[in-house]
Amino acid sequence: MDAILGMYGWAALAVFAYMTTGFVVALILRRNDIVDTMWGLGFVLITITALIAQQPISPRLWLVAALVGLWALRLALHIGFRNRGKTEDFRYAAWRRDWGKWFYLRTFFQIFMLQGFLMLVVSASIVVVGADGGGPLGWLDALGVAVWLLGFVFEAVGDWQLKRHIADPANKGVLMTSGLWRYTRHPNYFGEAVQWWGLWVIALAVPLGWVAVISPATITYLLRYVSGVPMLEKKMQKNPAWAEYAQSTSVFVPLPPAKR
Repeated sequence: MDAILGMYGWAALAVFAYMTTGFVVALILRRNDIVDTMWGLGFVLITITALIAQQPISPRLWLVAALVGLWALRLALHIGFRNRGKTEDFRYAAWRRDWGKWFYLRTFFQIFMLQGFLMLVVSASIVVVGADGGGPLGWLDALGVAVWLLGFVFEAVGDWQLKRHIADPANKGVLMTSGLWRYTRHPNYFGEAVQWWGLWVIALAVPLGWVAVISPATITYLLRYVSGVPMLEKKMQKNPAWAEYAQSTSVFVPLPPAKR
């Protein structure tokens, strides 16, 4: 446990510096939504911290680093290209209007520091593997990679299908209801959560790995009930076709669509 706490200490210092820098850049650019691009890359920073701290580096930590790096790079590129040339995301723009004189303080704590704290919580699987890489790779690692791959496919394919749908002018104002979106209203959010469950399965192979369950549990709760599904669906409910789609399609976990 001391090793885990020590690893968390170094990770916390790195994340604080990273998010503080992001806050300054956001003020200069007048775009708080850069924090969405920073989200995935922050886990890369935590992973690099673990790689530096753990000597010699275990095969398990290299495996976790590869999976986190692949997920983070894809997500950062996807969000970065999606936001390029557009105005600030509607959620952050609304807060910019509503927070008034408290804007700077709330931006620092409620956006950047809060996301930094959540980043540390969700990184628990990385931290425990960084604290003790355990023995040789085994069946738990293989199972964890399989679960992670399932999540990666759902997130990457879901994002790609939605991007292609939006890029077609003929689909303006038309809900995305085909492909993976036929089985869940949020395949990308579901996929992200599943990837963290896969990393936790890998963490189970090291001492005290079970305590890292806070990682997938937290990100699943956030995506399903806080910052993911509820905020996006509040916007989507304005579409006339939403009620029928929502009634026939699972909100999060993929399921066969109900008959319409």
